[in-house]
Amino acid sequence: MKTTWKMMQIKEMSGSPVASCLSLAAPGPGEVLVGLRAAALNFADLLMTKGQYQETPPLPFIPGLEGAGEVLAAGAGVALAPGTRVVVQGQGTMAEANLFPAESCHPIPDAMGYDEAAGFLIAYGTSHFALTLRAGLRKGETLAVLGAAGGVGLTAVEIGAALGARVIAVARGADKLAVARAAGASDCIDSETCPDLRAALRDLGGVDVVYDPVGDAPGEAAFGALHPGGRFLVIGFAGGKPPALPLNHALVKNIAIHGFYWGGYRKLDPALLRQDIAALFALYEQGRLRPHVGATLPLERLAEGYELLASRRSTGKVIVSI
Repeated sequence: MKTTWKMMQIKEMSGSPVASCLSLAAPGPGEVLVGLRAAALNFADLLMTKGQYQETPPLPFIPGLEGAGEVLAAGAGVALAPGTRVVVQGQGTMAEANLFPAESCHPIPDAMGYDEAAGFLIAYGTSHFALTLRAGLRKGETLAVLGAAGGVGLTAVEIGAALGARVIAVARGADKLAVARAAGASDCIDSETCPDLRAALRDLGGVDVVYDPVGDAPGEAAFGALHPGGRFLVIGFAGGKPPALPLNHALVKNIAIHGFYWGGYRKLDPALLRQDIAALFALYEQGRLRPHVGATLPLERLAEGYELLASRRSTGKVIVSI
């Protein structure tokens, strides 16, 4: 008898995601069947429900880009044994079980719980890779993080502090700034009450690196506070549109603008991506990273998770338990 597992599938994108139950067969060569225990929501998931993400799959599809669970079965040529606890980066993690390429699954440290692991890879991977390998952030430099209490922003604060940088956190409201300060921010700017972000950053001495997952006017303002030789990291556009960066200023001040899409490195340089993931797990095991889970919801309340992202009421990661 062939064993099957249930999973959820998005059927339409008007309003809340609509799901249906499917069945799943055994893994083929190079595949792993993972029983998911938890999955994380990312801003990309929200864009997918609107058909606006650059890699939105055709309908119908299973939502979720990352999660964590146990290997239930492995196909031919796969070294991951059943029972191995893994973090997964791949389409379709909002399911009781799903098939993934073995190369998308990574064993997790024994001390790491499923909720922490589910939201670890993309957010921390984005921030660590962007700050170290793209921006070359150095000890003693000043890093400004926009959206500093969000899923990726908070990890940038934490990693920047761990690298020895002075971190200026920009977020909306005292509660979010308190979360950013607890993650290692030295200075905080409340975007809700700040009339001139560029001036506020300059008053704090200016910045060497800007980490921008927000875009729009905040990104443009932060760009204006960069020192000569500074670096601007384009991470995302949660504010609705890209910032209008003055390229003539980039030329005169020798400012580097780095676009960074973590998922793109699966094809661009998978070996470098695996190297960065190993470095992240090492930092976790050393106790230098403490993932922040802002909310945990059961799978049947997935629509509430999307609303938390859309309203920007969440801090850290929104986790769905399965």
